[in-house]
Amino acid sequence: MDLFRTKSIEQSIRDSDEKGHGLKRSLNTWDLMIMGVAVAVGAGIFSVGAQAAAFNAGPAVTISFVLAAITCALAIMCYAEFATALPVAGSAYVFTYATMGELLAWIIGWNLILELLMAAAVIAKFWGVYLSDLFSVLDLDIPAEISLLGLDLTWGPLLIVAIFTAVLIYGTKLSARVNSVFTVIKIGIVLFVIVVGFFYVSPENYAPFVPASEPAAETGSDWANQPFLSFLSGASPAAFGFTGIISGAALVFFAFIGFDVVATSAEEVKNPSRTLPRGIFAGLAVVSVLYILVTLVVTGMVSYKELGASGAPSLATAFQLVGADWAAGIISLGSLIGLTTVIMVLLMGLARVIFALSRDGLLPRGLSRTSDKHATPARTQILCGVVVALLAGFTQVEVLAEMINIGTLSAFITVSLGIIVLRRKRPDLRPAFRVPFGKVIPIASAALCLYLMFNLATITWLFFAGWLVVGFVIYFAYG
Repeated sequence: MDLFRTKSIEQSIRDSDEKGHGLKRSLNTWDLMIMGVAVAVGAGIFSVGAQAAAFNAGPAVTISFVLAAITCALAIMCYAEFATALPVAGSAYVFTYATMGELLAWIIGWNLILELLMAAAVIAKFWGVYLSDLFSVLDLDIPAEISLLGLDLTWGPLLIVAIFTAVLIYGTKLSARVNSVFTVIKIGIVLFVIVVGFFYVSPENYAPFVPASEPAAETGSDWANQPFLSFLSGASPAAFGFTGIISGAALVFFAFIGFDVVATSAEEVKNPSRTLPRGIFAGLAVVSVLYILVTLVVTGMVSYKELGASGAPSLATAFQLVGADWAAGIISLGSLIGLTTVIMVLLMGLARVIFALSRDGLLPRGLSRTSDKHATPARTQILCGVVVALLAGFTQVEVLAEMINIGTLSAFITVSLGIIVLRRKRPDLRPAFRVPFGKVIPIASAALCLYLMFNLATITWLFFAGWLVVGFVIYFAYG
């Protein structure tokens, strides 16, 4: 067994043309830009910034978002170069297979499954929560849970996952159109909330912009929840100051996950050499501007200390503290619509990664079979929908939310370093997009992503290690 054998770019492209195992090219630049915005702008835009401001960085959470956006942008440059050189499904998995060998490619593919499966299940779970919140605002007495065979079932996640699984089976272009409609609506809601919020901003709430560093709040299991870097170094966890800004960046990086999902659709893009870079970077620009504006509103409306005192702060908390309770309903609706498109894009990305792994024989090859009528991997899409629905409907999957970040960051590191390997192995390639400044940006991207990984909680690293062990077992037993 050659654990480090690579698969040539030419072979990967030939495999994508195999009858019954290929995907239809139907997406354009607008579709990709909307896909990126759809997967990144979810309920997190109404909550993650407020939480990072309250407990990590204060008003300087804006800097945290800028750092997270820069880190994402550097990695996305590397994705864009790979995707234009190798426009097939699978994203970081196929890129790694072409440069670093099968074993590492499998691990990255396995990590992508972790990222997308956890993200889809967690977001579906939150969709059910926001649906209940909306019912409450509208004074509708509809229970969020029902009893099924003696088990408590949260029915909301099952409903939304079932609907979008059906849409994705019907066709990628149809799902892109549905995605566009929902995304435009939620961007409108976000802009409305931002504009209204600025009327409540008081400049004194921005002072001090970078609060002085202080010991982090004690937790019941201190070692498990402190940043892994602090655990390794023995340093006491701190909030605010420079450390708080970095911890905030590691937390809000969750807001930027999903742009790698856009790269998984490369095999379904028309004219990928031009369309992929334009769509990816346009989406990232829109998302970055929206997040920075929202954090400026949140931290300007009320003091970060008041946000922290509320326990679980969000954008709705800020409006309630200034007496604008009417905004809660609009924010609940915006969150619900925001999460809707996120779930659809994540389900599509998960199916495409499994599709690519199975087409190479690392998972059962039947999972890469596409339907004759719609040219979509229907059986794989159904499998993904069932697993995500079961996790979201029957488990407390939200406690594993940080697993999404660590899976994403590990893939970003590999893709960034893979660009250097690709250029050395294949100097003859001339992809339509090339990362500028030689090795500087890929190395900087990998270093920043690794630093953010080490600022995730220690318990997240333990779960991640367990996931990798399971991946190795499957690879050596089957793949």
